[in-house]
Amino acid sequence: MIVLGIDPGSQNTGYGILDCQGNNNPGCLTYGNIGLNPREDFYLRLKEIYDKIEQLILQHQPVHVAFEDVFFSRNIKVALHLGQARGAAIIAALNHKRQIFSYSPREIKQALTGHGNASKEQIKRMAENILQVDLEGYPLDVSDALSIAICHAFRWKTISQGSSD
Repeated sequence: MIVLGIDPGSQNTGYGILDCQGNNNPGCLTYGNIGLNPREDFYLRLKEIYDKIEQLILQHQPVHVAFEDVFFSRNIKVALHLGQARGAAIIAALNHKRQIFSYSPREIKQALTGHGNASKEQIKRMAENILQVDLEGYPLDVSDALSIAICHAFRWKTISQGSSD
């Protein structure tokens, strides 16, 4: 099973694609960042997120697409832009009939580190360790996206093993 994890943002949208076959840790197929020009029209940035996510889906054929649950922000404009970026990515996945999953930040941290209060740097190091990749020089959006995909892979493995009993 191929999983696409996405950490959407109006300036950076991180993504990570994992191969979750077998009982081993997931294997990393690709990861990266959709860097968006903050001076470009916001609606054009949403279209760029949609287009790039669609390209990733067509190229790698993920079965599941995972996101972090929406968080609450004191800045309403930032929260709205984040929600719209997330919506663009969700619509790209739904248009290709992919299943959507969502996890709380605490659940993602728990899945990777064993506790729900891990820092972003701890999450990054755990993602690097689990996937055997070097994320130096990448924005934290990339390690966040990979962490979301790892969380889904671990949760899905637990669910599918439980259903075969």
